Amino acid sequence: MFSANGFILRVLSVKRGWLMAYIELENVTFCYPGQSRPVLRDINLSIYKEGVTAITGANGSGKTTFSKLLIGILTPTKGWIKLNGQLLTSLTLAQIGRRIGYVFQNPGKQLFCETVEEEIAFGVRNLGLGLSTDQVAQKVRMVLDYFELTRYAQVYPLSLSAGEKRRLAIAAVFVLEPDLLLLDEPTTGLDPYRKKLLGDYLDKVIAAKRGVVIISHDQKFISRYATRLIKLQEGQFVEE
Repeated sequence: MFSANGFILRVLSVKRGWLMAYIELENVTFCYPGQSRPVLRDINLSIYKEGVTAITGANGSGKTTFSKLLIGILTPTKGWIKLNGQLLTSLTLAQIGRRIGYVFQNPGKQLFCETVEEEIAFGVRNLGLGLSTDQVAQKVRMVLDYFELTRYAQVYPLSLSAGEKRRLAIAAVFVLEPDLLLLDEPTTGLDPYRKKLLGDYLDKVIAAKRGVVIISHDQKFISRYATRLIKLQEGQFVEE
């Protein structure tokens, strides 16, 4: 006997024989300046643009450090990371940001516009996507509706609830159409109902043919939504 998720993992392991990894890490080690002990060591890992990959581990195990390596904020001390076949070090942060949409552990830190509508429109207007004013407006309306934020369109983002802020942060990166969403501890501060809502929106992201990586220690949420589980333990990953 095995669970539905166990079956999915078996199916995915077969599929990965012919799928190209979207993110590849080879012999990646990272050590903060002035420290002798690496946070991560000799990481060899492939992340695919499908389903929900959960990265879990104890507090202080290096999960957030790992996320910062994936989006180019930090650079490996040793080894290399490739994004869709390109070395991460050859890409600018803006180029990485168009492919990987990162939602902070505290989404309030990435919200800075006067209204929810402006927050969603900001990236579309300023990342050189070549869209007309009408196209931007249409895209923003679509995402507001998709994430059920239309009634909050003219609301100040920081006045929203924790769950609504997280939903807005996801919408603000989703509108840029990244291939992969990277969420750092997305269920922090959410009650069971809002966790269910977050899961529903993750299902929408997957339905739009985008992958999700969740960094979390929320085992119940992971067991409900993840299709792949990777545990960070003593600076290395073990797939479960």
